[in-house]
Amino acid sequence: MPKNSNLLPHPDMEKPPETTFDNQLIELESADSTNNYAMARIHAGLASSGQVYFAHRQWAGKGQRGKVWISEPGESINMSLVWKPSLSLARQFLLAAAVAVGCLESMQKYAPDWKIKWPNDLYWGDRKAAGILIENVVKGNDWLFAVIGLGLNLNQTAFSPSLLNPISLKQITGENYQPLLVAREIVDRISLITEVLQKDPAAVLLEYNQALYRRGEMVKLKKGRARFEAQIESVNEQGKLVTGEGAFAYGEVSWLIVDS
Repeated sequence: MPKNSNLLPHPDMEKPPETTFDNQLIELESADSTNNYAMARIHAGLASSGQVYFAHRQWAGKGQRGKVWISEPGESINMSLVWKPSLSLARQFLLAAAVAVGCLESMQKYAPDWKIKWPNDLYWGDRKAAGILIENVVKGNDWLFAVIGLGLNLNQTAFSPSLLNPISLKQITGENYQPLLVAREIVDRISLITEVLQKDPAAVLLEYNQALYRRGEMVKLKKGRARFEAQIESVNEQGKLVTGEGAFAYGEVSWLIVDS
């Protein structure tokens, strides 16, 4: 990715209301899932936009499409950010793109060559270092809250055999990291990118696509029982993977080369 592609907001950019994370980081000793905890706080009327829930231990972390996020206590980042969207519900993928870009830019401080695997996993090489799960609170057509769950392998070096291709930041750099410090850095970066999202969503999507895993390459995909090859071109504003064989929604196709 070009070094000048980072989406730092212009100094004169007006800060939109209720769209940034203001360091309200709340530490939890343990939680089944930080997303579950955040959702419960929202429904109880006890959460506000900008709050971040960080768990030192998470025993039932949630991944995409019902998968489980497995991490060792104290070795990973497990957190959820509460956000009150100002986007329309039809554009919700742009939030996922902004969060992925924020995470990617944060990790570039520690190592180069990060990629975003559609829809929003963070990859180093062909291995997965982080996953993002966004759950929404919706009333009619109103998008009331988004709960942005982030799991990042930080210091872990041993993983469950059920995980196909995990990697941690420690395995990449050989260094140990303090989860809370790295978490705060990531939150700050996501906050900056969500500000940009309000003003220039096209710029966020552009950077997302610049970092798209396997972009321009032929990959093997599966749709139902059919297996086929397609060239990865981009991801559009609706979150569909655009290929030489058409555009596909998440869950409509799966990867056959690296499937996380």
